[in-house]
Amino acid sequence: MSILSLITPAFGLFFWQTVLFLIVLFLLSKFAWAPIMSGIKEREQTIASALDAAEQAKKDMEQLKASNEALLQEAKVERERLLKEAHHQAAVLVEEAKSKATSEATRVLEDARKAIQTEKNAAIAEIKNQSASLALEIAERIIKKELANQDAQRQLVDEYMKEVNVN
Repeated sequence: MSILSLITPAFGLFFWQTVLFLIVLFLLSKFAWAPIMSGIKEREQTIASALDAAEQAKKDMEQLKASNEALLQEAKVERERLLKEAHHQAAVLVEEAKSKATSEATRVLEDARKAIQTEKNAAIAEIKNQSASLALEIAERIIKKELANQDAQRQLVDEYMKEVNVN
């Protein structure tokens, strides 16, 4: 046996190997090749649809993110507008309250002045009445005292007559 015979196959062995290969190839193509290929195609379609779904989800997420950012910006603008409006309303309310308080204070002060003036006038009238009563009472006592004496009565009449002539 030479080394060359070990490397070169015999014709019978080669023939049977070729026949068996063709039978296995036929059986595989008849029974296994179609299911394997359909499985591979199905797997390719599943992967492609998953990639499409992932791409669509990515686009949807980008749109949602843009929409959320727009809503957030709109909410910020609305918040600023509401804050500005609230500050304005507060300033208006404070100004109205100050105005009402000032007018109320002015009205109360004017009412107090009128009441004081009324009380003052009443007090002055009362003092005048009391002064007149007191003057009458004093005059009455003086006249009673003066008229009790006959000489004093004549002297008083003379004095009055002189005053009347002078005026």
